[in-house]
Amino acid sequence: MKGGDGPQPTTIPMTRYAPLRELYFARLREFYRQPARIFWVYGFPTVVAVVLGLAFRNQQTRVVLVDLVRGPGSEAIEKALATTGKGDLARGRPELKLNLVAPEEGDKRISTGKAALLVIPAATRPPTYRYDPTRPEAVAARDAFDDAFQRGLGRKDAVEPSFEPVSDRGKRYIDRLIPAFIGMNTMGGGLWGVGFLLVNFRMGKLLKRFMATPMPRRDFLLAILGARLTFLLPDVGVLLALGVVGFGMPIKGSLAVFAIVEVVGALAFAGIGLLLACRASTQETISGLMNLVMIPMWLLSGVFFSYETFPKGMWPFLRALPLTQLVDALRAVLLQGAGLDDFVVVQALLILSAWAVGTFALALRLFRWN
Repeated sequence: MKGGDGPQPTTIPMTRYAPLRELYFARLREFYRQPARIFWVYGFPTVVAVVLGLAFRNQQTRVVLVDLVRGPGSEAIEKALATTGKGDLARGRPELKLNLVAPEEGDKRISTGKAALLVIPAATRPPTYRYDPTRPEAVAARDAFDDAFQRGLGRKDAVEPSFEPVSDRGKRYIDRLIPAFIGMNTMGGGLWGVGFLLVNFRMGKLLKRFMATPMPRRDFLLAILGARLTFLLPDVGVLLALGVVGFGMPIKGSLAVFAIVEVVGALAFAGIGLLLACRASTQETISGLMNLVMIPMWLLSGVFFSYETFPKGMWPFLRALPLTQLVDALRAVLLQGAGLDDFVVVQALLILSAWAVGTFALALRLFRWN
């Protein structure tokens, strides 16, 4: 054997996707080696879902939407409420917003959570109140409406209305909360799990080290997105199982359609997280930006109450929010059996895709290593 002809070290051929693959697995290993992160990503959302799911069975709100079916007897009810329709806020009753609807529209709106109370009038008998007793504002709306109606007739307990509690699975308030929790957690995971991670890398000078490698920054950002989608699987599974097993929530639609909507939603929020963190350099800055984005959507996207309680001029803006589209689509798929040909799902996929593509493209252009 000639000198220098000893065993040669084996080399692993580098492929186009080798950096992306290694970054992806490094992100997974980093995550699962930190038990605290596992708790905050998987354990904490489950605890929040349980607590809110129980708490919101009895809470009340101050502004509720009441639907009145248009027909015989509806004019008399409107007349009786003319002077007392706003409720008695000093007595803790919520403000009423009366909305005239057709019978079919009223049934659909009460079953999809668009209204807290459906009042069905009759010409020769007292009206019927249809509501979900597990919905926080529904009981308050029933009491406030009945109080205003009775006082409008001139005395207390002038009539004895009929009550039709909505108790069918899929139409209860708790059934609508679980998809909303999944959407909220998807938003939080995308923003905090991506944006906060980048800022921590930047503060720890890790991004400068990555910059010194021949790795394209596109691969770096895609690896973070891919890892986030991987973490999403057990996270969504836990909340979905909690809804089905813990609260009896039905699943009427396809889980494949549900997965498609959830993945597109996760990409949209991950893109927003990338965009927020592409220049931020401190934890204070990224925390402020995250809260600036998340808190308005918690309040305005129909998570706990319908966004239709806000003025109609705000509806186009509220419907353009990614959390609004994600929550509406998840509810439509899980509770109504909507498919990929349903308008709600198609609209949500288009809007969420626009958010995902737009924010990722902008983040890629604005991103800085230091």
